This record gives sequence, C-alpha cells and structure tokens, in this order.
Amino acid sequence: MITEQLRNEFLVRKDLTFLNFGSFGACPKPIFERYQQYQLELEQEPVLFIVKTGLDYLQQSREALGKFLHASADDLVYFINPSHAVNLVAKNFPLKAGDEVLTTNLEYGACDRTWEYYCAQAGAYYKKQSISLPLTTKEIFVEEFFKGVNNRTRLIFISHITSSTGLRFPIEEICAKAKQMGIPTFIDGAHGPAQAPINLNSLGADFFTGACHKWMMTPKGSTFLYVNKAYQRLLDPLVISWGFNSTTPSHSSFLDYHQTQGTRDFSAFLCIPEAIQFMNKYNWTEVSKECRDMVKLNAMKFCELLNSQPLAPLTDDFILQLFSIPIKTNDPIQLKNCLFDQYKIEIPVMPHGDSVFLRYSIQAFNTQAHLDTLYDAVSNIIKTTNLIEID
Repeated sequence: MITEQLRNEFLVRKDLTFLNFGSFGACPKPIFERYQQYQLELEQEPVLFIVKTGLDYLQQSREALGKFLHASADDLVYFINPSHAVNLVAKNFPLKAGDEVLTTNLEYGACDRTWEYYCAQAGAYYKKQSISLPLTTKEIFVEEFFKGVNNRTRLIFISHITSSTGLRFPIEEICAKAKQMGIPTFIDGAHGPAQAPINLNSLGADFFTGACHKWMMTPKGSTFLYVNKAYQRLLDPLVISWGFNSTTPSHSSFLDYHQTQGTRDFSAFLCIPEAIQFMNKYNWTEVSKECRDMVKLNAMKFCELLNSQPLAPLTDDFILQLFSIPIKTNDPIQLKNCLFDQYKIEIPVMPHGDSVFLRYSIQAFNTQAHLDTLYDAVSNIIKTTNLIEID
C-alpha cells in the first residue's frame, strides 16, 4: 500500500512532476545509502573488497536475485546495462550468411542497432516483423509475430515490455511456441523485473536481460543477464581479463568470464538484496497494483485530450506501469523541452518510426496530482502553441 512514508523514501526532486521513472528508475534512500556504504567500504580497503569481500557480496546478490527471478544464481551474471548484455549475446551468437534473427518493429533502438551490426557482419538478416496497433488479443499478437518465422530463423529477440510504446508482450506464449519449433529465444526484459512477475524457470527463455536500476530501484548501472546453461559456453567475454583461462577458476567459466573483468566499482550490483528487502517491506505486489490502477484510470482522459486511442486494451495483459499515448507533433524535442522548462514536468516524448508517443510512468511516489499537472500542461500547450496537432 502506498503511504506518505513510502513516498518520502524517494530522492526524486520535489519541485518536479516526475513522470519518467521508466527511463532510468529512481533509487530510494535506504537502497542508495547501502550503495554508499559499499562504496565507502571499497575505498577503505580496495584490495580486500575487489579480490575477496566484494566477490562474496556478489555471490550473495546473485543468490538473492535468483530467488526473486526463480532462477539458479549460477545462470545470472551482472552488466552495467542491458545494451552490454545484448552486445555480448549478439557478438557471440553463431549466425551464418542467410540466417535470420526475428524481432518486432517496436524494439528499443540501441538493441536494433546492435543486432543490425552483428547480423551485417555475418551476412544474416535482422527481420523486424510488423505488429499491428492497437493490439487486441495475445493470440492475435502471437499469430501475427510468428508469420515472420521461416526455415532461416535462428533466434527470436523480443521485448518483455517495450520502451517507446510501453506495451507488455506475451513472452510466455512466444517462448512456449518457439520452443516447440526449436527456435531459441532472447527476451529484452529491461523494464520487466518488479514491474511484471518473472519466473525464468517456467518461462523457458534461453537468454533474458533485465535492468535492476529501473523498476527494482537499485543504483544506476545494475543489470543482469540470464543464460540457459546450454548456451553459456558460446559466450566469450566482451572484455578479455583475469577471468578468461583463469589460474584460479571457479566452478563456472560463465561467471569467471563475465564477472571478473578488472578493476571497477560494482557496488550497484550488490544493492539488489537491499532492493528486494525494500519491496518486501512495503508489500510491493500491492504497491505495483495501485500504480497500474492509476495508469489505467487516467488513460482514456489523455487519449481523448489528444484525439488518440490506447495502443492496447487497458488490462494487465498489455498495460502495467507505463502508458504511451500516440501524439502528433512536428518537434518532439521542443515539446519535451517545453514540458520541462515551462511546466517542470519530466516526461519523454518518444519518436519511433513514423509515430511519436508521450509516455508517462507511475511509481510509488507519484500521485493523481502529478497526472493532473500533466493534463493541464498539455491542454495549455494545445491552446497556446502549435507544438501539438489535433485533427
């Protein structure tokens, strides 16, 4: 349940209407304080921390995350962001000339660029299957998506929850069907952990990356990559360092290769147990539900204001704590700047292909007053500027 005490746990500036939690998250005070304690411990005895105690903390962190995600800790390794994780897999995945990686036309731009680069290197094709909007049912989505499969499809790469549209895709059904067809799956779950339930044991994805610094609220630069044991030996590290052909190998070359990569401050990784404890303290299942309810309660009001329509039915199948509204503007950057500079509203205006979306995120510190402020600002911009077009 969202309380004033919980709202006060966040460090977000009180002079802003902050509706952009989805981009980089926001770390609550207890988690951030634990982060600083780890950093202080690192500086007080750097050698001990980097070669001994920090590694013990990493093990504890992966075990806590494994329980949270229903996965073995030995199948999880940390990276600073999902882009690094996607690059690791894309660089190593065995593609040949003529092979295809199937995705949608609604994926995150950095990931698209990564796969386009490595597919081009191999002479393979990164195939963006067009998805019809608005979505209607999970069954129709799956049917439409799998029309892109053929005998050259070597991997499916797809978002759990998309960045620009904020839509939750039916990854459970996608992974199940792909497994029946013998096609490995890689889920870009950057927005998934703590926004949607995740059970990696039952999901059946072969690769899954998620950003802990988003909805899990850890400090910035904290991401995991899950890899099915059958694929772990495919993945040479992005950085060759002490863990590669280690003189003191652990029980897992997967962990050695990707966890032991020279001097770095990995304190953010260590805060995951604190984040899980924080969520347990405040009954995060109920907190998340209240946030989703606020998202949906306001959705039609904004769509009507902008003469638009929702991108999917307003159910948990498709809409969680993010809501993207199609908007017509000739200058997304100027509109975003106007909302921030004149109205002190932090919210993304996100181009994607030929479309532009105004996306609001709702987290525990948000109130109805924040969305009312956004509504009033957008109404005023429509009346007083030509930044937003209404048919």
